[in-house]
Amino acid sequence: MSEELPLARRDLIAVRLAEGQSVASVQLAAEFGVSEDAIRRDLRALAADGRCRRVYGGALPLPVRPLSARLGEGVGAKRALAARAATLVGKGQLIFLDAGSTHVALADALPEDFGLTVATNSVDVAAAVLGRQDIDLLMIGGAVDATIGGAVDAVAVEAVSRLAVDLAFVGVCGLTAADGVGALHHADAGFKRAVMAASRQSAALVASDKFGARAPYRVAPAGAFSHFVVEEDAPEASVADLREAGAAVLTAGGPS
Repeated sequence: MSEELPLARRDLIAVRLAEGQSVASVQLAAEFGVSEDAIRRDLRALAADGRCRRVYGGALPLPVRPLSARLGEGVGAKRALAARAATLVGKGQLIFLDAGSTHVALADALPEDFGLTVATNSVDVAAAVLGRQDIDLLMIGGAVDATIGGAVDAVAVEAVSRLAVDLAFVGVCGLTAADGVGALHHADAGFKRAVMAASRQSAALVASDKFGARAPYRVAPAGAFSHFVVEEDAPEASVADLREAGAAVLTAGGPS
């Protein structure tokens, strides 16, 4: 049996779990035409990767914590990434900030009196921008997904497609050399692609735990990004892969 077949099956199971579905070993075995032991091995591997919780007869999706619950975590690292990313911003630009706790920190770190306009789909980012007296805010509307922390539906996609963004900061749920940047939710991935299509340049702030993490929905290959901003302890091999793909890599607290 090809080694790719179990991996493809495992990825399909991971997608269902990421969408909040529980899975049963008996049903999966019948669907894929394999033994229950094979499915159990898949679920053990997914649980080891932190992508589900195994229970008798199958597995349950992990509860996804809303953005508001993540804002107070790793504040120092987020501020360091944000400070480095802010150096990419030019005067008079229209900047897009995707939903994400690191982008809340970036809203605070943007240079003062640059005549910036910030567009965002994120409630928390918008609140941070409103605290600034020197930045104009453009809110991307739509139905707000509490887990994502922003609007990513068709209304939001339509709104962002009408913009001419100078620089977009796109959220990263996972980053691998093979798949590029990924998202955990189908609608979020589609929205991020729409943002990149409306932007002259796209950049991403990447915490070290995102490297090698596989998200079920692809957003774009690494080469589609102009810049990645990474932490000082980012894996050297992964950073080399990003540079090989043609992206510039900036290190938080260090030289480019």
